[in-house]
Amino acid sequence: MAVLRRNRLLGELTDAEMDELLGLGRMQRFDNQAPVFAKGEPGDCLFAILKGQIGIHTSSPDGKTMMLNILDAGDVLGEIAIIDGRERTAGAIALRPSELFRIDRADFLPFLERHPRLAIRMMQVLCERLRWVSENIEDAIFLDVPRRLAKRLLLLADAYGQPLPAGGLRITEPISQEGLANMLGVTREMVNKSLKALKTSKAIAYAKGFIIITDLSILRDIAEDAPHS
Repeated sequence: MAVLRRNRLLGELTDAEMDELLGLGRMQRFDNQAPVFAKGEPGDCLFAILKGQIGIHTSSPDGKTMMLNILDAGDVLGEIAIIDGRERTAGAIALRPSELFRIDRADFLPFLERHPRLAIRMMQVLCERLRWVSENIEDAIFLDVPRRLAKRLLLLADAYGQPLPAGGLRITEPISQEGLANMLGVTREMVNKSLKALKTSKAIAYAKGFIIITDLSILRDIAEDAPHS
């Protein structure tokens, strides 16, 4: 219950409503790199992450993969397909050993009907998701790789940034250049070139395999395409 309350969709449920919801689901465990569901599968259930980390990804017919999002404990996945019951719009994979709470569509929809306040909140969450997807599409079309990378690093810093005594933020999530390339849908070489430029400008540094944001203002300027003085 404590983990699920961290979620923006489920956090407003009363204790009685949360107890009712918990009675509808069951636990599922996934090993590292195990698929949770694949793109195109029926949207027959909703998952809430209790422990671990899940990557949301999509792929093209020729095998190219793009990591759309990384979800942690307290996040919910599968909420789009569970509403209309149609095919999953993306796939999900465990990025580390994970424990998920599964609620089947046949149980969740009647729960929404009994609690219209949650249904309204779910519409708001889905609208937020739609806006997020629209922004990502615009970025992919209109922004070059350095700007997209700067925006992604700012998002990672917001989600995983740990202030350091000497200044700056350490992104506590280890992310490889290949991982960043998958998030942006570009080649690792393009990411490598942009990271080198950010390091030269002293916007970032590396420490024991982790990215350190040394100057947020430079990253923001690059992301907003504003000249840095």
